[in-house]
Amino acid sequence: MLCCLFLFFFQAEDGIRDLVRSRGLGDVYKRQRIFNPYEFDDGDHFSIFLKKENGHWKFTDEAHTIMHLSYDMDVSALKKEGTRQKILTNIISNFGLDEYDGSLSIRIESDDFGSAFYNYIHALIKVTDLSYLSKEIVRSTFYEDFRALIRETVPEERLTFDFTHPDYDKEGKYVVDCRINGMPKPIFLFAVPNDSKCKDAMITMYCFNNWGVKYHSVAIFEDQEQINRRVLAQFSDIGEKQFSTLLSNKERIKEYLSERIA
Repeated sequence: MLCCLFLFFFQAEDGIRDLVRSRGLGDVYKRQRIFNPYEFDDGDHFSIFLKKENGHWKFTDEAHTIMHLSYDMDVSALKKEGTRQKILTNIISNFGLDEYDGSLSIRIESDDFGSAFYNYIHALIKVTDLSYLSKEIVRSTFYEDFRALIRETVPEERLTFDFTHPDYDKEGKYVVDCRINGMPKPIFLFAVPNDSKCKDAMITMYCFNNWGVKYHSVAIFEDQEQINRRVLAQFSDIGEKQFSTLLSNKERIKEYLSERIA
């Protein structure tokens, strides 16, 4: 347990600032802004408030942390089943947080403001780390986001994920991330997070072309600007429709696919 001499500043709604010790805080104000040294990458400080509700004190961010994450990532993924959602759920559970409509809070037990504040700050730091996942995890969330978007747009019975040709590719070496069926020419969708996958998709298309398979290709990049220019130029020679990013083109992708499958 932290020492009771843990100190922090707060500012009440009327602008009065006091120095408060972690124990013995009187019921003077119902909501105070906590001034703290912890910052997001852009220099903004964590937004933390001390509030009293139903006779109990709690620290809350009033949804500011999740809002800040939205500047760099699609926070709707935090509500869908997947890697990011699992990580956030574990953080909430491990640190004893409450979550409501994007707001993260922690209840202060036995007037131990110091320990609660320490745990709360630690938890918020963990939450902000969601925007700095390892490349492997980021790759997995990209594919999750890709699949979720396709499933939102196309009926499940028309989808075949990780499609390989049953006759020409019995070993399953040349994979199409998603095949949309039900048309004279199916749509082959490729999710492209990096140079390596871009090259793999290119080889796969060459193989299907050599086998005489007719299809329309659509490439959805995680971030096309991160692809080597030479690799991208070669890919563009064989690929048809391309979307430069998944995150900023969701509505355009859905509109395009909806028109194609109609």
